[in-house]
Amino acid sequence: MIYGYARVSTMGQAKDGNSMEVQICALREAGAVRIFKDVFCGKTEHRPQLDKLMKVIENGDKLIITRLDRIARSLIKGVQLLETLSEKGIIIEVLNLGVIDNSPTGKLIRNIMLCFSEFEHDMIVQRTQEGKAIARQNSDFRDGRPKKFSRVQLEHALELLETHSYKQVERITGISITTIYRAKLEKAKTEHLRN
Repeated sequence: MIYGYARVSTMGQAKDGNSMEVQICALREAGAVRIFKDVFCGKTEHRPQLDKLMKVIENGDKLIITRLDRIARSLIKGVQLLETLSEKGIIIEVLNLGVIDNSPTGKLIRNIMLCFSEFEHDMIVQRTQEGKAIARQNSDFRDGRPKKFSRVQLEHALELLETHSYKQVERITGISITTIYRAKLEKAKTEHLRN
């Protein structure tokens, strides 16, 4: 059996040809019959689809991945995983490198590429932390996902709430009851602090 494995950290990931769609297309073109897909960070040890793949893959099967960093972002975990597959008699093909075997040259290439992958991951984390540290110096900085509704939209919903039910306001504005309720509590808390 020819298996494929694709992984993205987030479904929005599309940079450098790493989107899920691009990987799946490349794996199919390379002959993968059954493809396992995960949306997890490569440093995460247990990924549901990878765990399933490891249970079904057998001696003589082939595993295709687009790049080594799709299977692991850490040298130690990558080496352990790839050696486990090699010991099982699995043929490992990395589309941008070729077949990876347990020969001295194969191990060297594998280890160098996994080192670069781990280094790249660590640099991304470091740059993200540095960027957040700079952004936190701005008084308007808010960590996390941006708010879906503006203050004006929420105030309008709260005004409507004076003459309408929560369900009616939700239908009129498209703002969920939970968000309206949270905005009402926040407004009450702010007014209480002013008094």
